[in-house]
Amino acid sequence: MISSTRAAHRPTSLLPVGLGALSVLALLPAVPASATTAPAQGSSPRAASYAAPRPVTQAELGTSRYLESLQNRPEQLRAFFTALPKGGDLHNHLSGAARTEYLIKLAAEKGLCIDGTMTAVAPPCGPGKRPAADAQTDAAFRQEVIRAWSMQDFPAGQSGHDHFFATFDKFGMATWDRGKLLADVANTVVKQNQFYLETLVTPASDSAKKLSETVGYDPDFAAFHRKLLAGGQLDRVVDEAVKEADDADTQFRSTAHCDTHRPDPGCRLPVRWISQVSRGSTPARVFTQMALGMRLAERDPRFVAVNLVQPEDWDSSLSNYSLQMRMLKYLRSQYPGAHLTLHAGELAPGLVKPEDLTFHIREAVLVAGAERIGHGVDLVHEDDWRGLARTMAQRHVAVEVPFSSNKQILGIAGDDHPFNAYRRYGVPVVLATDDPGVSRIDISHEYQYAAQTYGLRYTELKDLARASLEYAFRTGRSLWATGSAPSDYRVVAACAGDRPGAERLSTRCLRYLSDNPKAATEWRQESAFAVFESRHRS
Repeated sequence: MISSTRAAHRPTSLLPVGLGALSVLALLPAVPASATTAPAQGSSPRAASYAAPRPVTQAELGTSRYLESLQNRPEQLRAFFTALPKGGDLHNHLSGAARTEYLIKLAAEKGLCIDGTMTAVAPPCGPGKRPAADAQTDAAFRQEVIRAWSMQDFPAGQSGHDHFFATFDKFGMATWDRGKLLADVANTVVKQNQFYLETLVTPASDSAKKLSETVGYDPDFAAFHRKLLAGGQLDRVVDEAVKEADDADTQFRSTAHCDTHRPDPGCRLPVRWISQVSRGSTPARVFTQMALGMRLAERDPRFVAVNLVQPEDWDSSLSNYSLQMRMLKYLRSQYPGAHLTLHAGELAPGLVKPEDLTFHIREAVLVAGAERIGHGVDLVHEDDWRGLARTMAQRHVAVEVPFSSNKQILGIAGDDHPFNAYRRYGVPVVLATDDPGVSRIDISHEYQYAAQTYGLRYTELKDLARASLEYAFRTGRSLWATGSAPSDYRVVAACAGDRPGAERLSTRCLRYLSDNPKAATEWRQESAFAVFESRHRS
């Protein structure tokens, strides 16, 4: 999805506190690619479970029984999924993640107006416009704005795709206070029992555009890159992006009361930024944004990766797709420390020509070298999709799956979604929200949808939550001895004798968690699972 704004927050690593007890046993999140065959297309999503047999703790069995007992108790079921530890959100656009009601509040604070198309515009509020502040007191007007700025009450028979993407231009002017946006989003993430966030932002957008126009496009990537670097031009844009992040960091801490005796929940959330690139722009601007994002990721630890945004089905996106994959391949050779996750395969039959469904995920993985894929909905239309899935499993390329977004934009859900196809081949899957403010959902909704639509067991939900931290671009080594491979989730030797949730940890384990933020975040989740399973069992 599109996100035109962003915020920055310099997070700290968090070590766990005592939370109870749970023995960590061998757990398998998916069948290894070498041991599987493809599921029949069109089969029921509930037809098979793709988790291999593995040891299950008594605590997990008790929680599984408890979950089964809630099937006809909707309020308790919702409470279960809200309390469930759910890892991290790895596919999240900051402006699209903020609550619509909060965007209205920000628009009112800035004195913005709402015009006849329900678009936030600068004052004065002349004929045909109303102060955004009116939406705070006029309930009917507020509902009009919310419907225009989100998918709430979206009418059947209209294009969900067009309305979804149109919302960003309508509320765009309300999203300039990045630190304030982050305060809202981070609080939501923590309240949803998640422990980490990667969110998409656009660093130094205007300056990057100006630099691309000043230098001019050169189809020789190496020559173009040298021109951007000449005289420190690109580094000055990087400096601006860092300054933006610092300013937003300050605004976030003030808005979230982080330096007071009553900080907001979001203050304790580790956050990292992914630089987004406007794929529908000119080749010169696209390359410049890519180079900026990668250079920024190697310089500032708050930024970890690059991603392409804007609709994948736009004419410019389609015509330049292969070119952009080659650009990324070149730039990755220049910036090996920058990660890459890509929106790829956010397409469906009827939206584009059949031939455009055959190569986007493939080129993202095999040409650009993406480490994660966002959406990946058109998998089964790719050339040799089974071979592609096997390759993704072997390379541990995870797929970020936002079910609600896929349904609202593409009309893809249930049997038609490749969720089970990915799992059947052992491709790592992580659940995500995409633009929860626009979709009017939260991550608990996505987990509940997955469980009810695909008949997932509690242990499979737990493994999805674990995967969302394992495949995060978090610094440091993993808590799991086998790293990112679909495996048994064996704890590293340094912590093998310690229990998540225990009051005291060994010196060796404490040192390991202190030295490895990823492992520390994963340990926090394991400790939270210990508490969760003790409170939700039959």
